[in-house]
Amino acid sequence: METIRYQPKGVCSNYMEIDVDGGIIQDCRVKGGCNGNLQGISHLLKGMRVQDAIQRMEGIRCGFKNTSCPDQLAQALKTYHGE
Repeated sequence: METIRYQPKGVCSNYMEIDVDGGIIQDCRVKGGCNGNLQGISHLLKGMRVQDAIQRMEGIRCGFKNTSCPDQLAQALKTYHGE
């Protein structure tokens, strides 16, 4: 199992940890940001393939920002080296 540790940029959340095993997301924890929404996203990600999660979340914007917490989760997942 690999734990991705990521400090997001340009969003309200300030720290992300994602546990991945064999290309499958096992758990996701986000500090800061919109707690309810991020808990929901974290639960939806469990059991999802890394590549599927990246495709679904990359490029999502929050208001006038060029990024969002889901987009930053995708950026974190792109650092995954396993599989």
